[in-house]
Amino acid sequence: MALGPPAVNRRAPSARAGTDDGLASPGGPDAAPTQEPGFALLAQLGNNVVVKSEGRLSGAPARVARALLEGGPQTAATLAERLDLSTTAVRRHLDALLDEGLAESSERAPYGPAAVDRPRGAGRPAKVFTLTAAGRDAFDQQYYDLAVEALRYLSDTAGPEAVEGFARRRITDLELRYAAALSDAPPEERPEVLVQVLTAEGYAASLVDGPGGPAIQICQHRCPVGHVASEFPALCDAETEAFSRLLGTHVTRLATLAHGDGVCTTLVPRPAARQEVSS
Repeated sequence: MALGPPAVNRRAPSARAGTDDGLASPGGPDAAPTQEPGFALLAQLGNNVVVKSEGRLSGAPARVARALLEGGPQTAATLAERLDLSTTAVRRHLDALLDEGLAESSERAPYGPAAVDRPRGAGRPAKVFTLTAAGRDAFDQQYYDLAVEALRYLSDTAGPEAVEGFARRRITDLELRYAAALSDAPPEERPEVLVQVLTAEGYAASLVDGPGGPAIQICQHRCPVGHVASEFPALCDAETEAFSRLLGTHVTRLATLAHGDGVCTTLVPRPAARQEVSS
């Protein structure tokens, strides 16, 4: 579905700065060192090693922010039901996130299942809230300048092909782990299993049924390499190729956090649709 970008409301950040240690940073073990030229500098970045940010969230606003991170764009009423809070309380916490520049609101979700136009009743449509890039940063999800500088150095000294080689090398270990989880799953269950594995790895993934049609969507609401991939899209390309191999079908990347889309969305043909095409 092709929809124009909705009008987005961002409040100017206030002077307050969060300093509470409310959220833990996901991370993986250090990657094993390699002897190949140009890769030694990047060895420690092979897995989801994260540089922590100073801004933190805690308490109820952190719960609301995490619900937006894991579930994508939502209304205050949906969040209240999900968190078992009153709508008034959720709106208060959303206002705090808006004041800090960690969330934004619009009359239609910019991505995900809530972005599909649906019949509305009378009156103004309910606002849909989503995290900003700064809001996602508060979860310590991203590499920072060290990773970018290391890849720039590799590109300058060994060429863009070396960056592509690093991206493929990085994804190999992930793909091996994912393949072990997917090996016993029938084709129709593999997208769901992949989503579970991605979520366990800290990607806050979900499986979205579109408004009909022969495809489903894998949505990743977090990305440990999003900040780096915005300059080096080879990281996204390698992941997409790995998904295709793991699921045994061609997949299409529709959107990426690195591109500023708010979510990484991968279109996957339904198994039944694949059989019809092949027959």
